[in-house]
Amino acid sequence: MVDIGKAIPFDPQWALALPLLETHVAAGFPSPADDHSERRLDLNEHLVRRPLSTFFLRVEGESMSGAGIMSGDMIAVDKAASPRDGAVVVAEVDGEFTVKRLTRATDGTWRLRAESRDWPTAALPCGERFRIWGVVVAVVRRC
Repeated sequence: MVDIGKAIPFDPQWALALPLLETHVAAGFPSPADDHSERRLDLNEHLVRRPLSTFFLRVEGESMSGAGIMSGDMIAVDKAASPRDGAVVVAEVDGEFTVKRLTRATDGTWRLRAESRDWPTAALPCGERFRIWGVVVAVVRRC
């Protein structure tokens, strides 16, 4: 289970701006002519819109593999983003945290849907302890 109390707060001095070449690469190396078009990119700037409401979690399990979220990936979660139908969210259900797609059924009930055939869609019946912790806004994967 995730212990939010152990979260490390955002600190702008952790910023690390690395070179970003202003070109696209098909499947090779940048052209030497592109050397002059370099600027700096801080991945926090790229991934985080609201630093005070964003945190990162490491994913464990394969239930969201169909959405491109694999075990071992890190997800950026924005607590200030409004959850909407179709959003990938981090939710707490009966004290357990999970990452799933939030969907609204035709009868108006909300469901948490896995993005894998091996996992069932879970309806959220009345009375079940449930809350959305935030909306997944980015996925980070090491190759």
